[in-house]
Amino acid sequence: MNASSGTGPADQYARFQRSRRHPALAEFTSHYDFPLDDFQVRACEQLEDGHSVLVAAPTGSGKTLVGEFAVHLALTTGRKCFYTTPIKALSNQKFNDLVARHGAEQVGLLTGDNTINGEAPVVVMTTEVLRNMLYAGSRTLSGLGFVVMDEVHYLADRSRGAVWEEVIIHLPESVAVVSLSATVSNAEEFGEWLGTVRGETVTIVEERRPVPLYQHVLVGRRMYDLFADDPAAPQEAKVNPQLLRVARDDFASSRMRDRRSPRDRNARSTSKHRQVGNGRRVWIPSRADVVEQLDAAGLLPAIVFIFSRVGCDAAVQQCLNANLRLTTPAERDEIFAFVQERCSNLPDEDLQVLGYHEFLDGLTRGIAAHHAGMLPTFKECVEELFLRGLCRVVFATETLALGINMPARSVVIEKLTKWNGETHADITPGEYTQLTGRAGRRGIDVEGHGVVLWQPGLDPKSVAGLASTRTYPLKSSFRPTYNMAVNLVHEFGRERARELLESSFAQFQADKAVVGLARQLRKSEDALQGYAEAAACHLGDFMEYAALRRTLSDTETALAKARRVDRRAEVITSLEQLRPGDVIEVPAGRFSGMAVVIDPGGKADRDGPRPYVLTADRQARRLSLVDFPTPVASITRIRIPKTFNGRNPQSRRDLASTLRERTHGLTPPPTRGARGAGTPEPSGSDRIEQLRRELRDHPCHRCPDREDHARWAERWFKLDRDARTLRRRIEQRTNTIARQFDRVCEVLDTLEYLDGDTVTSRGRALMRIYNEMDLVTAESLRVGLWDDLDASQLACVLSALVFETRRADDAAAPRIPGGRVRDVLGAMTSLWADLDALEKEHRLEQLREPDLGFCWAAYRWAEGDDLDDLLEETDLAAGDFVRWMKQLLDLAGQVGDVAGGPLRETAREAVNRLRRGVVAYSSVTD
Repeated sequence: MNASSGTGPADQYARFQRSRRHPALAEFTSHYDFPLDDFQVRACEQLEDGHSVLVAAPTGSGKTLVGEFAVHLALTTGRKCFYTTPIKALSNQKFNDLVARHGAEQVGLLTGDNTINGEAPVVVMTTEVLRNMLYAGSRTLSGLGFVVMDEVHYLADRSRGAVWEEVIIHLPESVAVVSLSATVSNAEEFGEWLGTVRGETVTIVEERRPVPLYQHVLVGRRMYDLFADDPAAPQEAKVNPQLLRVARDDFASSRMRDRRSPRDRNARSTSKHRQVGNGRRVWIPSRADVVEQLDAAGLLPAIVFIFSRVGCDAAVQQCLNANLRLTTPAERDEIFAFVQERCSNLPDEDLQVLGYHEFLDGLTRGIAAHHAGMLPTFKECVEELFLRGLCRVVFATETLALGINMPARSVVIEKLTKWNGETHADITPGEYTQLTGRAGRRGIDVEGHGVVLWQPGLDPKSVAGLASTRTYPLKSSFRPTYNMAVNLVHEFGRERARELLESSFAQFQADKAVVGLARQLRKSEDALQGYAEAAACHLGDFMEYAALRRTLSDTETALAKARRVDRRAEVITSLEQLRPGDVIEVPAGRFSGMAVVIDPGGKADRDGPRPYVLTADRQARRLSLVDFPTPVASITRIRIPKTFNGRNPQSRRDLASTLRERTHGLTPPPTRGARGAGTPEPSGSDRIEQLRRELRDHPCHRCPDREDHARWAERWFKLDRDARTLRRRIEQRTNTIARQFDRVCEVLDTLEYLDGDTVTSRGRALMRIYNEMDLVTAESLRVGLWDDLDASQLACVLSALVFETRRADDAAAPRIPGGRVRDVLGAMTSLWADLDALEKEHRLEQLREPDLGFCWAAYRWAEGDDLDDLLEETDLAAGDFVRWMKQLLDLAGQVGDVAGGPLRETAREAVNRLRRGVVAYSSVTD
């Protein structure tokens, strides 16, 4: 249903009036054969009126149409428009869309990999490219009127999110910003911040999905609705009682299975069925079975999210093994021709190792995987064929949810947990909504379907919670980097740069939190004043008297605690001196009285020694410090027979009899370590006596209302402690970004990259290094670590500054070339260690340790080795290999631009050696 679909005379007149006020929008909408939704119209009108806009709307709702209107408005008014996206694949996809609409001469592309018509009036680019252009003062910025920031919620990304804030802060004031975001719960807050840094910004929030989403759980062969009521109001909807019954039966069944013998459980463990409490059986379908059920229910095309690359590839293979076919012969021919044409530039010798034929076999059947380990060209084929409706089911990791335009009729989530890099964690409501948001193709489907596969132990109420929660706050991940600092100081000076950073969304959010804390603090301060007035005494300063009482109480408590610590130490020392055969008197506990030590217990025990003893009444027990409030000493000794066994009643009787005979009439000696009558008290006692005298001499001590005043004073002290905590929290949050910037600048001052407001020659080199390891790169260049390397060796050592091992348990000892390369890598690691120590001095943690896990692959590829050999040796997926190579190419290119002398030529030679085969092939969608 469209908000603007009215066709009556009143609606027609309203549209005529709008066309007079907004002619550019009227001309724009004439190119579409469907009316725009109300939120799209409002956003476009605000944009034509000269305002920046923030549009927060669900996936698939058509918010990118507002960005396309900004492009139209730029072309209509003779200005430029930059369309930015978080990832290259999305930039390439949008480039193709805009070229199809406006023509190749009007649209350019800048992604680092591709430069096409960069001076066109409309340029699509990754956000990093625009950030670099802003710092470099690029001439391409001249005449810029609009910047579209697609998927702007990406600024929450931990590793790359700061780039969005940098761009928003540094764009010229004359540029209107069109921010397009997925649904977030704090859109108004984000819009308020945009208004503070960009001028008037109108926030438009659209909650309604254009295609309604129905939620299901697939249990065996049956699809259950998740909600019993209309899913249009999931906050109030009740969970389907039939589904709750299945969960109860499954739980009862699992309890019954747990009571069976291991043999019975093992006998049933290979079954594809689960016995449910009342005798019914739940069939657990295979992945191929799931696809067949979706097909039979008319729910294809579908995206099945499996949070594992291996799982996605295995799912495709399982479907092939089941001889699943979802395409007609004519469709298979079309798919075959498309894939062959799109992959024609890939070297023939590499197709086998890339799994091309298996990939093609799956796609011609309408089945494919989609994950970061795949070759970018293969992912491009999957995306295009899915959009055409020829690929019917895609098994994907969650990376597919990051903005690529691949809507489906249904979305299936195999499990509600995923590996987060450290542990298997439940997916969040935000992630659930992002994934299921792709279900329902606008203009094609009347409804979308989100399906969760039944797993043993699944709680339908938890699924309902994921599907109905609407709280997804956008949180800034902004932090100043070394490269950012030198660029800001160069352009604005340190003080102005500091002010700019204080206008970041991160600081805005921190300050918003401070507002609430400050309000609490004001209330506390008002109450403190009232408590002090209530405690006032006509005889003198009662708060001074109360402070003396509190100091006395604290001192007495501290002294008592010190005594307990001393006594515990004395007890432990006395127990550590015990030997087998020592007779002691256990001072307290259930086993107090005479006992003989069988085993003194280990000194290494965290809770102190735990002696194993036999008591006079034949109890053999291991004791603890609880049984020894005072130290013990050996009274006498007896011999313990070598054959003594504490579990043998006769052994215990014989030894206990000996114990009673030896201790008859004995008096325990004075406890070792106990303070004697002549031993002076600790020095704290003198302080206590002094405080007591001051207290007695204070005029308020004689006040008849003293205890009433004291109760108010005690309330004052407790509230004052809470107020001090609030003040600390406020201080920690105020100017946090600016303080971090100061620390970054202090490090740069120490290393002579900055000299006050001046960027030194070292700093000017750092200004052009855009890399997470920017300072390590700059320092390596400065000290000449790479000067005598050849091109392949340089590629090898640079890889350590871009590569990051996916998992800690993958970090086996990496293979690296010997000789000079090994020495340089060692020197780089030492250099990083020095910088890390310097950062710690300044309370920073910016740089990670160089990762040598890609060194061998980079070196051998630069040396000309075959892709087949390298992927087998390194155990890397083809997509990962290409992605890391592209990042390495980017850094090598930066080194070539920054370095002088022979190193410049070496870096450029490294780029030439690396850019070959699958790495060289870059279509505008990889």
